Formats: sequence, structure tokens, C-alpha cells
Amino acid sequence: MMKGDATHERAGWREIVALPEFGIARLRAKIDTGARTSALHASDLENFERDGQPWVRFRLICEDGVNRLCEAPRVARRMITSSNGESQERLIVKTTLSMGTQVFRAEFSLADRSDMLFPMLVGRTALRRRFLVDSAKSFLLPEPVCTKETP
Repeated sequence: MMKGDATHERAGWREIVALPEFGIARLRAKIDTGARTSALHASDLENFERDGQPWVRFRLICEDGVNRLCEAPRVARRMITSSNGESQERLIVKTTLSMGTQVFRAEFSLADRSDMLFPMLVGRTALRRRFLVDSAKSFLLPEPVCTKETP
């Protein structure tokens, strides 16, 4: 065990998380230390400005068939290389992520994940200095503490 590991929560390769700013209290996520950037399954992306700042409106698609219209400030556009080796320019947003007992801001690329089992992928940038991942286990974290639904 490395110095400081005692403060990290143990996560499995899949966990239940929450996105309180988008009104999502419970969402299955794949925890992927091989991916640098986290990703959300989104469709109908629409860029717009609010108070002179770039924003994006999108439909967040959950595995239960529920989809929610969300808006977030656009942080960037980045080239993301997927697991199949293809590069694609994606919009990046930042929002609050609740995992286990931790609530923090994380960046997500907005992508079509319709061919994936999980609508969310949590990458190593979000995990760093917060979680130790046990790839042989699932659902090690307690339900998210931040489950407040928003309209």
C-alpha cells in the first residue's frame, strides 16, 4: 500500500453514481482507468451562448430509457481517442459528480455511447487521488451521498 492510500475509497469496475446538477440521482457507470477523460452518453447537442459564454444543451440518455434535457457551460472541444483507436472531436462539459461519499467537479466528453453497456464512463482524471479501483469487484462504493433531484 502506498503512502496516503488509506484516504482513498475503494471502487469496483462498475459503480452507481449521481449527477446532481442534471437531476440524475442514480446512474450506472463503468470505472475505466485506461481512459483519461470521462464520458457521458448524450444526443441532440446544441451550442449556444449565455451571458457571452459558450454553453451546450444536450439530451442525457440513461439506461432506464429516461432522457433528460441538460445544459452546461462548454469547457472545451478536444480530440478524444476511443477504445477502438478512432479519434473524434468532442464537446467537454464540467459538472458535479457524486461517487460514494465524495462529491466533486469532473469533466466529461459528450459522446454517443449507444453501443456501450454503460451510459457513463469515469476516467482516471476524475479518479485520481480519490479512488483505488479493484477491477475484480463491482459496486464497492456506498450509494451516492448527493442524490438531490433538480427539475
